[in-house]
Amino acid sequence: MDKSLTTTLLFSCFLLISLSVSSLAQSCGGYSFSENQVYSTCVDLSQLSCSLHWNYHTSNTTADIAFRKIGASTSNWIAWALNPTRQGMDGSQALVAYQQSNGTMRTYTTQVDVSGNVQPANLSFRVHSIRAEYAGGDMIIFATLQLSDSLVSTNQVWQEGPVTGDNPGPHPLTGQNRQSVGTVDFVSGSVTSTGGTTTPKDRKRNVHGVLNAVSWGILMPVGIIIARYLKVFKSAGPAWFYLHAICQTSGYAVGVAGWATGIKLGSDSPGITYNTHRKLGITIFALGTLQVLALLLRPKPDHKYRLYWNIYHHTIGYTTVILSIVNIFEGFEALDREKNWKKAYIGVLIFLGSVAVVLEAVTWLIVIKRKKTASSDKHVNGVNGYGSRVQQTA
Repeated sequence: MDKSLTTTLLFSCFLLISLSVSSLAQSCGGYSFSENQVYSTCVDLSQLSCSLHWNYHTSNTTADIAFRKIGASTSNWIAWALNPTRQGMDGSQALVAYQQSNGTMRTYTTQVDVSGNVQPANLSFRVHSIRAEYAGGDMIIFATLQLSDSLVSTNQVWQEGPVTGDNPGPHPLTGQNRQSVGTVDFVSGSVTSTGGTTTPKDRKRNVHGVLNAVSWGILMPVGIIIARYLKVFKSAGPAWFYLHAICQTSGYAVGVAGWATGIKLGSDSPGITYNTHRKLGITIFALGTLQVLALLLRPKPDHKYRLYWNIYHHTIGYTTVILSIVNIFEGFEALDREKNWKKAYIGVLIFLGSVAVVLEAVTWLIVIKRKKTASSDKHVNGVNGYGSRVQQTA
């Protein structure tokens, strides 16, 4: 055989073997359990670096399962659950495990309610031989499930969260934790992930975010920029005031709609509370309402109380905008998946900030020039006046 052909074949075989070994190393199929358990089916789950292994026994509708969290932290708990009634954790039948401070593993079953409670409780189906181990950086739950016909193919959920004082704490509600839901069919071996799909609640969250970002985060700052800088230009006349009023009232109206959608989302999601975001939202709405009501009490320019009104108006206005920007970023943290929105809004802020810097410089140049012109005119008028008086005296 030709030497070059032999070399090519050897290289090809080596490459194929390398790729096969690499693939096995990265998939659940290449994992060896500490007690040499063998499972006929395994699937790498889409989120949180987890995999599910199982043997299904048709004769008695039982499933021997192993739920594995890859690269697990001993300061975290893990959980895998079936939910025959809906997608998500609420109402799910879960197996929980974590390492206690004395180094031993604790495992138990729980029925998760809307508050996210993971305290021990019996499930609607029997669980035999539940145990857990922490080996090689992986945390694994083993159990045998006595499945009913409705549970052979159903929704599944998996999670991880922090352990504090040997007690499991609430898991994050964003990112991969929020998307760790799907379905499992123990007979066919099919597993799907539904965490990336958009639900009606997701759409409401998106509408809430857009309304508030546009109103409090864009229209309000634009209105302040118009009021601060355009009135310096004589050619703008009274138009700057009307543009300022349109931006602020439109921003408030859209902001009220955004605030209302937030209240609705809160009422539809009991047990899920973003405290900082909620408190800032209430404060911003109250300040915005006070600002709008203050317009009804706006004194005339020559009124003795106009100065105090201006101080109030400017203070409340700037405070509202600053808190709004902070709260918009709090909202982006809650939406986690929408990283592009965060980047887009940062771009908008950079643009508005650049415009404000340029207009600030132009404004100061105009003011200084006007002062110099006024000072020069005063000096000329003063000299002419003195000369006239001398002439008249003579």
